[in-house]
Amino acid sequence: MKKMALVLAAVMASGMILSGCGSSSDNTATTAAEGSTTAASTDGETAAPATETAGGLDLSVQVGPDPETIDPALNSAIDGANVIIHAFETLLTVDENGEVVPGQAESYEVSEDGLTYTFHLRDGLKWSDGSDLTAEDFVYGWKRLADPNTAAPYAFDMLGYVKGYDEAAAGNIDALGVSAPDAQTFVVELSVPCVYFSKLVTHASMVPIQKATIEANGDQWTLTPETYVSNGPMKMSEWVPGSHITFVKNENYWNADAVTLNSLKFVLMEDANAAYSAYQTGEVSLIKTVPTEEIPNLEQTEDFHVEPIMGTYYISFQTEKEPFNDPNVRKALSLAIDREYVANTVMQGTYSPAENFVGPGISDAEPGSSFEDVTRENNGGNFFHLDNYEADVEQAKQLLADAGYPNGEGFPTVEYMTNDDSYHVPIAEYLQSCWKENLGINMEIKVVEWSSFTPTRRSGDFQIARNGWVYDYDDPSNMLNLFVSTSGNNDGNYNNPEYDALIDQANSTADVAEHYSLLHEAENMLLNDAAMAPLAYYNDFWLQKPELQNVYHSAYGYWYFMYATME
Repeated sequence: MKKMALVLAAVMASGMILSGCGSSSDNTATTAAEGSTTAASTDGETAAPATETAGGLDLSVQVGPDPETIDPALNSAIDGANVIIHAFETLLTVDENGEVVPGQAESYEVSEDGLTYTFHLRDGLKWSDGSDLTAEDFVYGWKRLADPNTAAPYAFDMLGYVKGYDEAAAGNIDALGVSAPDAQTFVVELSVPCVYFSKLVTHASMVPIQKATIEANGDQWTLTPETYVSNGPMKMSEWVPGSHITFVKNENYWNADAVTLNSLKFVLMEDANAAYSAYQTGEVSLIKTVPTEEIPNLEQTEDFHVEPIMGTYYISFQTEKEPFNDPNVRKALSLAIDREYVANTVMQGTYSPAENFVGPGISDAEPGSSFEDVTRENNGGNFFHLDNYEADVEQAKQLLADAGYPNGEGFPTVEYMTNDDSYHVPIAEYLQSCWKENLGINMEIKVVEWSSFTPTRRSGDFQIARNGWVYDYDDPSNMLNLFVSTSGNNDGNYNNPEYDALIDQANSTADVAEHYSLLHEAENMLLNDAAMAPLAYYNDFWLQKPELQNVYHSAYGYWYFMYATME
């Protein structure tokens, strides 16, 4: 066995080890990726300003709307994940430097063939209700994730290479290769090696779940503090839909002494102006939903923050519906878009123009290398030509003519679905104008409330829809897996057996160089087939009170508040 003991360092005792990441559908347009910032109104209730009490800091923040779900198995949005990472902890987690570190497991071992992972849990782990947490809780949580009755969006992405997953996904969940030889040992058997499995383990869907709670409450278990039993640094104390979700320090968390918060109130607001007003009056100390019209005035203040995150804003085509079942149509629509104008004018420079699908910050085979840089070197340039947009438009016109619609003649009026938040509607309006001017295509815009937007998109009930993904782990497969035909996050129902086989080969090799080489092939295939149309690379922008310190914002788009202080 190759020993990978992760010994606790002093930094851990001081509380700098942070919970694992979750989702990536972006709802601000950010779908994990989708982490959106469309929230519900506060129903007239205001949040208290951050205060220090004997028990720690009482903090109020706004990072999104009423989440669609905070069930770790069902969530696929950033707003939900920001809640989940405070309530739950995975076997391994990601620290502020992006490194995999101990979580509920203090060490683990990997067999020489890379097929067996043995995790050793910490002594004395507890659930938030004070009951013992054992390795069997991880067995139950992972089997529940694989269970087809759960219909978890991340099941394939997280567990696809665990031995017996296909049988589990077909209904025989006991076939999944996870076991608990004793209360503190959790064993995972893989069907093939996975070079990034330790990163998968940090995902928010891979948490333990208390079986008794699910059996007693069914799918309602996440809705009340009494039933939302968790194992992370915070535990739920109140949820008022459309207003707020409040968490308090979980005294049963193994590292509770390092948690500086007494309470954490997620104020749920959909309206950016309402969020900004709450920030100005001191009702909240951080807001993710910033009014776009205020950005020019805020950019030079110490409150305004912009940081790159690993993710891509893109649009989905429903590939099973005409005319989007024709790759030439999809590619024409994609090439006709001026991505530099979208990022720097429509999005006011808060995003970066997408030149490929996998963007900056994602690693390649060599330590310190970039997947996007290697793509550029291999292809002699980027897929989209920001410096020669006119050439892309001419190619788009030819492709549309090849599809039987010269100058848009005979092309039906199409519908673009989006939610009303951030830059989503302005982008839709730009696309409406762009496609009319360049291709002669008429497009209607359908604005849908956030609460029904992601379920509608996931069901495939659209023609074109705004989409996005923020990475859950640092590997290109996290983005490229979205378009495997069996993926629960394949909203456009793209189905290409050749692509599926390429991804399967990439994700089942033990050769790191081969893994990345195959993923480059896969990205080229997606772009040439226009399985989607990437628009921009994500940056997060937000307002944060200067005195709010020790809040960690990760490259995955999550905020970690559990160790926050007011200076």
